[in-house]
Amino acid sequence: MTDTTDIWADDAAEDDGDDIVIDLGEVPPEEEDIEISLDLGPDDVAEPNPDDIIIDLSEPEEEPPESESYGIEDEADPEIEAALETLRLELVVKEGDWYVVHTYSGMENRVKQNIDFRVKTLNMEDYIYETVVPTEDVIEMRNGVRKTVTRVVLPGYVLVRMNMTDDSWAAVRHTPSVTGFVGHTANDPVPLELAEVVRMLTPSVIAKVNAAHAGRPSRGRKKVEVVDYAVGDSVQVVEGPFAGVHATIMEINTHNQRLKANVEILGRETPVDLTFAQIQKVV
Repeated sequence: MTDTTDIWADDAAEDDGDDIVIDLGEVPPEEEDIEISLDLGPDDVAEPNPDDIIIDLSEPEEEPPESESYGIEDEADPEIEAALETLRLELVVKEGDWYVVHTYSGMENRVKQNIDFRVKTLNMEDYIYETVVPTEDVIEMRNGVRKTVTRVVLPGYVLVRMNMTDDSWAAVRHTPSVTGFVGHTANDPVPLELAEVVRMLTPSVIAKVNAAHAGRPSRGRKKVEVVDYAVGDSVQVVEGPFAGVHATIMEINTHNQRLKANVEILGRETPVDLTFAQIQKVV
């Protein structure tokens, strides 16, 4: 009897020669984990030294322009308000319309006199009623001295209250030094609105109220103009940390007697705040 164990062993040995081997190539080595290190600088940040000097060369924020409302809105005065209300009521009931006549600058008062004279000589009182040269009180500063002066509000213009006809137009238009009416064309004058007339005559009303209370603080705020300096002037700083440095005036605050000027700091034009006493004009 044949041993079955030996037969199976022989068959297994023969089958070894028929084994199928599949070569999948070399197995790549396992990649090592890549460690990423971010250097964000030292953990300890040096605290700022309080003794360090920091120069801020950034542009300063612009301040709102100074109001020229003559103090009516920001410092309402009962007497001025009453005077203006009286002016409005008078303008409403007065006959005729208000027109603007153009003339040469500096000839406003002469033109007013000439128109008034022609109205009488030409018997035009029933058509031409009133001529006005609007004025205002202004504080001028010259060499540091404040002085109140009266000046023309609208240089080169005169207001005329009249009924417009061909004859009244000719009487005004042919007045010496008159160059024409303000309007769409020279022959088509346009009357002013009531609000425009009030606005033009307001400075004169304030001046009259102030004159009636001489010796007391002025009602409303007057305009202040600096005769010595103007925006764009080249000046030299004579006092303070910038003494000896040349500067260019960029803004003038007449009420506070201060100004902003550009000076050169570290090679850059930088605005600084100065007083009138700290500068002098470059001759």
